[in-house]
Amino acid sequence: MTGVEVAIEGITGPAGPMVEALSFGVDAGSSLALIGESGSGKTLTAKSLVGLLPGGFAAAGELRVDGRAHRLEATDAAWRRVRGREVSLLLQDPFTSLSPVHRCGPQIAWTLEAKAGRRLSKRELDDAVARRLDEVNLPARVARAYPHELSGGMRQRVAIAAALASDPRLLIADEPTTALDASNQAELLDLLRELQHERGMAMLLISHDLGLVRGRTDEVLVMRHGAVVERGSTSTVLSTPEHAYTRALIAADPALSLEADSLETEPPGRAGDTLVAEGDVLRSDGADARGARTPLVAATGIVKRFGLRTVLDGVDLAIAPGQVAGVVGESGSGKSTLARCIAGLEREDGGSIAFDGRPLAPGRRSRTPEQMQIVFQDPYSSLNPMMTIGAILREALAVGGRRADEVPALLELVGLPPEAAAKRPAQLSGGQRQRVAIARALAPRPRLLICDESVSALDVQVQAQILDLLGRLRDELDIAILFISHDLAVVRRIADTVTVVWQGRVVEHGSCARVLDDPSEDYTKLLVAAAHRDSTGRTNVA
Repeated sequence: MTGVEVAIEGITGPAGPMVEALSFGVDAGSSLALIGESGSGKTLTAKSLVGLLPGGFAAAGELRVDGRAHRLEATDAAWRRVRGREVSLLLQDPFTSLSPVHRCGPQIAWTLEAKAGRRLSKRELDDAVARRLDEVNLPARVARAYPHELSGGMRQRVAIAAALASDPRLLIADEPTTALDASNQAELLDLLRELQHERGMAMLLISHDLGLVRGRTDEVLVMRHGAVVERGSTSTVLSTPEHAYTRALIAADPALSLEADSLETEPPGRAGDTLVAEGDVLRSDGADARGARTPLVAATGIVKRFGLRTVLDGVDLAIAPGQVAGVVGESGSGKSTLARCIAGLEREDGGSIAFDGRPLAPGRRSRTPEQMQIVFQDPYSSLNPMMTIGAILREALAVGGRRADEVPALLELVGLPPEAAAKRPAQLSGGQRQRVAIARALAPRPRLLICDESVSALDVQVQAQILDLLGRLRDELDIAILFISHDLAVVRRIADTVTVVWQGRVVEHGSCARVLDDPSEDYTKLLVAAAHRDSTGRTNVA
């Protein structure tokens, strides 16, 4: 057989069985998507196929690649002969798979020499690395760059080049585009699809973005609680799902659910309106009156440079109390730098920032915890793994001058049980950790909450829960929210206004509905076109 056959007898962990028996095949040149919520077992399944299960976990079964059998219980020494040669793993974060202290060229060269089984001459390596970079549409000069000197999309292309340098027969791509903007996501997945067909390579794609899966994979497996609940052709499963869980996943996906109802609804929790409960989403009956309120935050003419590079060039942004202001743009557009300037984590080189009418000096010292707090993309990186949740929240409450016995009320505010206080971050799911991060940010009772890609790494159901939580907190606490995201469907669901940033400049601003339904600028039209993929899953730029 040409292709891959997988027969997993089961995966166990410290708490017992984690993944039930399952089997599937992927023909050469074909692709299979594995989807499901956080904790469904999809990543454990993928890691079992490269011998990289975490400590305490064990898998039983068999992986057959072009007819060659490999037992999943094999030793690490045996897996080293398979991993990176017959099977390659492409991770979500290229910083995880690329060394920050080595240039990109040598990292691709290591794989090339491992495949060759011998040392290659400098000329051979330079030529081969240049070919691999060209294959992923990167210039040869990238070989001399360090990963931190590249944009997110370029880093992931380098990671793809390194993963494919050994010409594997199976590529496992685990959430390879989660943190990228819509245009970069589409380009990278289309590139993977093209390379896969050229090489006759099988691909297993793990993703929580159902819109990206559609049109870019041939078949799909839907997992829940370690078991496959539905399988079939991708087009059939996503258009006419049979299992209730699959239907729930599709309903929770902002891009697909908003597309299904023709984008007729407003974001949840519009200010000053009568709110009507409709399923799990709050919808608004009236007009939005928040934009007319005096700005809580006013950033005017913000300029920020890193060396000779101008990252922000005269950016204006105003946020009213109780308003959710969305900021969108592709990777490297300057949107996160703008948020960091407002938070005082970066010092602007020009322009002014005022809070409640009073000017703020550049830097953190002019900000108080009661003014603003920030929620980052990855809660696991921002929460101390050695502290309990209770200790983390007590520390944040102390910063705001509040009592330590308010921890239970703070947990309740974000929908967590009181017993969560005794746990550590590693004992919580991704969505629960992000709720803790939000609770910590709310502890000093800030008037502005800055969310920088705070839901991009979450699966669609948890993402919907966090968005609903933010909408509810906005209404209950009347806080302003600066919401940074590359996902237009997510911004549409939560934001009142949207500001589109491109190469450090604001190219369009207005109400969310007006900008995303009827964009006036060419760049915004491209972003919207990239977000609204046609039925094949390809980017629709018409």
